[in-house]
Amino acid sequence: MAANRFTHLDDRGTPRMVDVGGKAVTRRTAHAQARVGFPPDAARVFAENDYATAKGPVFHTAIVAGVLAAKRTHELIPFCHPLGLEDCNIAVNMRGDEAIVDCRVSLHGQTGVEMEALTGASVAALTIYDMCKSLSKGIVIRELRLLEKTGGKSGDWRAT
Repeated sequence: MAANRFTHLDDRGTPRMVDVGGKAVTRRTAHAQARVGFPPDAARVFAENDYATAKGPVFHTAIVAGVLAAKRTHELIPFCHPLGLEDCNIAVNMRGDEAIVDCRVSLHGQTGVEMEALTGASVAALTIYDMCKSLSKGIVIRELRLLEKTGGKSGDWRAT
């Protein structure tokens, strides 16, 4: 593929799903992260309530939602292939006034799992927002990004 050609467009520029049938099965992993920033007063109240709201345990709920979303990425993003994920691990940790959401996904397959990791992290972050919006409407989801991917034809990549 030429560097200036999008993989999801055919020679006429029509959108298409990429044929991965001829690709080698390799171990593929991805790590994505999102940050959920709380105004200081909201972060204090959230911590004082052991990171729970009237809706329940926020981080546990976010983890479940993120895993479910990662598994269903192909239903949300038009050209993503349905993948049988072998692992999806989401961790949520407070650092100061921010909840850091890390989503790590892996499988042995013919296409990468970057979109699954990004979807898992983003839906976990959205779940935190939804469960905490009664504390503040000033919560901000930021820096959804891919931190690392391994495997496949393009090789390994890490954010700098």
